[in-house]
Amino acid sequence: MIALPETTFPRTVRVRQHFPNPTVDDVRAVVMDELARLNLGDRVRPGKTVALTGGSRGVRNIDVIMRATVDYLKSIDARPFIIPAMGSHGGATAEGQTEVLRHYGISEETMGCAVQSGMDVVQIGELDSGVPVYLDQHAHDADYIGVINRVKPHTDFRGVVESGLCKMMAIGLGKQYGASFYHKACMHYGFESTILGAARNMIASGRVAFGLAAVENAYDETARIVATLPEELIATEQKLLEQAREWMGRMPFERLDLLIIDWMGKNISGSGMDANVIGRMYQDFQEEPSSPSILRVFVRNLTTESDGNASGIGLADITTTRLVESMDRDVTYMNAFTSNTPQKMRTPIHFDTDREALAWILNTLGLTTPEQSRTVRIRSTLHVEEVLISEALVPEARERTDLELLGEPFEMVFDDDGNLTEF
Repeated sequence: MIALPETTFPRTVRVRQHFPNPTVDDVRAVVMDELARLNLGDRVRPGKTVALTGGSRGVRNIDVIMRATVDYLKSIDARPFIIPAMGSHGGATAEGQTEVLRHYGISEETMGCAVQSGMDVVQIGELDSGVPVYLDQHAHDADYIGVINRVKPHTDFRGVVESGLCKMMAIGLGKQYGASFYHKACMHYGFESTILGAARNMIASGRVAFGLAAVENAYDETARIVATLPEELIATEQKLLEQAREWMGRMPFERLDLLIIDWMGKNISGSGMDANVIGRMYQDFQEEPSSPSILRVFVRNLTTESDGNASGIGLADITTTRLVESMDRDVTYMNAFTSNTPQKMRTPIHFDTDREALAWILNTLGLTTPEQSRTVRIRSTLHVEEVLISEALVPEARERTDLELLGEPFEMVFDDDGNLTEF
């Protein structure tokens, strides 16, 4: 082990950020009302089967949203079932993807309908560029598809639609084979063009009965739920994306020397750490975000919900041995292969303890000393409502009406193993 310099760690202060916080009080009731508003009984006749898309992201209340959708469709005598629509996640196996849904409370027992999982796809068309459009075999065999997903800014690109219903129709319903093909096509034709093209092709096929979109606020709460008919789906998603961007959480400061992230994982973001929050995308042929500007990123742990998928670990500069050892290389490498993003899977420098990692990284800030550094610590990029900021940032924080200081500066606290205690 290298000899690390004696380091005076910056003292930190707890800060609460204040964001817009619209919330849906009764998620089930809103889902039922939104679907009823579409008069789906005129479109989905009794006895018709409807495949509902279950994604791999940690969408708040997704089990409630999915169960309410199932119950509504049953009320009009349709026959709903759920399919995992998640590209290569879950190790790109039918069993693994079923287990991902189970993590989120979605199973045959909890949903009251079948969960049909498979990796086979059917080509149903092609884009003007010649890129084929693929569809999950079970969804193909259904009479209709109900597209359910959260709408939010994407971690890999900027466009009129990003992460949401359109992406679900392309990457999600395309399974591993289609997702891999689309990501290859995106390198030549761009994300927006490829995803929108696949979505329009899917809608034009007449298979999509409806879309159901959720938008979350910065506190990881359901802020809005909107149902849409297929002919209005893309326009609806574009408007919801603008709202999602306005309501999302963000760093309290535009420029940082060090960001400490306690947890990364697939249930937090597709890239483990949301690029919109950390200002790093590392995506081929895409311009890097202009803000925030963060010199160094230290990520400490991988969530258990990720099942070893450390996709996005390469966005960090330094990590811990325990995170590296918790990574399932097969699952992570399959994700990298499918998404054509090997640069995001590079294993960073790692140390056995947080204390060692911090002593190393805080001495790579040029002429800025560790105790003078502009450092912020967050639980995850999904949870930034309360953060720890270093003393160097306190004067600026005192001038902000959206930041509330919660106490006095205190020393970083390490446990007997040399790791930061929870905050």
